[in-house]
Parts: sequence; structure tokens; C-alpha cells
Amino acid sequence: QVQVVESGGDSVQVGGSLKLSCAASTSGDIFRNCGMAWFRQAPGKERELVSDIRSDGTITYADSVKGRFTISQDNAENTLYIQMKSLKTEDTAVYYCAADLARLGGLCHRYWGQGTQVSVSS
Repeated sequence: QVQVVESGGDSVQVGGSLKLSCAASTSGDIFRNCGMAWFRQAPGKERELVSDIRSDGTITYADSVKGRFTISQDNAENTLYIQMKSLKTEDTAVYYCAADLARLGGLCHRYWGQGTQVSVSS
């Protein structure tokens, strides 16, 4: 059983900062971490990739957050973070964490969290 839980969402003003956390727990089972990612979904819009970090260390960012957001990961704990700075109103969205995990010898499977709300106001 895998559970993915995000935290850290809040309401901030334009220019403010927030740090989101995501913890993927595996109920004692052994999983291989294939990678983790942050997505977001604003009202009326499709879910979009914010940032992704793969098991080989490759990191990608959406163009809209480059230079403002920084993703990091604690592989040993299957914990993911994203530091968000210089927040804009357009960053307002529900932020979702995705954990790509595989049982030993198995294929990677994506597990989603329930999301955490980030609201940026002017």
C-alpha cells in the first residue's frame, strides 16, 4: 500500500514564498523510487507539470517556474520538496505530488497525492 501526502499549501501575497512537501509511505514494503514530480491544476485548467526529478537526478521545470521554483528530494525517505519563490497570482492552483515507485523487479507505477492548495493574491 502506497500513500502520498502533500503539505505546506497556504495563502500568500504576490512575491511571497512557500515550501511544499510530499511524503510517500509504503507501509514497510520495499519500493524502488523511479522519480517524483509536482503537478498543479488551476480552476478551469488542465493539470500541468511543474517540476520533475528522476532517479538519475535529471530535473525539469515548466518554463513558467524556471528560476523561481526549486525541486529537491530525499530518496531515502521518499520525500519530495519544492521551494517556491517570487510567487505570482498565476501560481494559484492545487499542487499535486506524483511518486513513481516500483516494487523490486517490477515496473514503475505512478501514485498521486490528494493535493494541497496554494493561493497567491495581490
